[in-house]
Amino acid sequence: MTATRAEYCVIACAEAWRDAGEILASPMGLIPSLGARLARLTFAPDLLLTDGEAMLVRPDGTVEGWLPYRQHLALVTGGRRHVMMGASQIDRYGNQNISCIGDWEQPRRQLLGVRGAPVNTLNNPTSYWVPRHSRRVFVEKVDMVCGVGYDHIGYDHGAGARFHRIPRVVSDLGVLDFATPDHSMRLASLHPGVSVEEVAEATGFPLSVPADVPYTREPTAQELTLIREVLDPAGARAREVAA
Repeated sequence: MTATRAEYCVIACAEAWRDAGEILASPMGLIPSLGARLARLTFAPDLLLTDGEAMLVRPDGTVEGWLPYRQHLALVTGGRRHVMMGASQIDRYGNQNISCIGDWEQPRRQLLGVRGAPVNTLNNPTSYWVPRHSRRVFVEKVDMVCGVGYDHIGYDHGAGARFHRIPRVVSDLGVLDFATPDHSMRLASLHPGVSVEEVAEATGFPLSVPADVPYTREPTAQELTLIREVLDPAGARAREVAA
């Protein structure tokens, strides 16, 4: 059962929640949502999934519990949630921008706005999903800091950001993390069929690249069956990542 690029992306997103225990997963976007649900069905059975409003749900969407807003905030601010957000821009230290492109006082393009990005990044682990890896997204310096990166909080994190952590950035080319001495972005794995040179060319700053970059792990036969027959039988994943 040969996996598609989209399915490797689902696996890479799912791995963000491996061994997470009983925490709230907050995936934003189709591929991260498939990843969180796959993790819950396989190697992260204690993971909590939400409908985004006031309910805890099973992977098929049926309700399994009530999540009042006060409890949701307790999970958010206590480090017991792991968000996977999008990024219009992200830089080498993990600063993320979803607000505007260009100068803040007169931007060339208005985007979503800051929204909950500062609270997410300072109070619970936050990963990112980028469906089109390019120099427009992976930039030397973001135009506006929405999600807070490592260089803005110092390396000791401090009491005000004690749960700050950026476990991974998943793109359509590979997986990146910040497992370097200065917490700058590192190429952690390549999706099969992608080269180091291709990732470097699509990134607007020098990446830390290990001597031997592994490939993103293969999905198991069970995982492929769950993705194709249970979680996404209509194949919507291929519209987000076509390769």
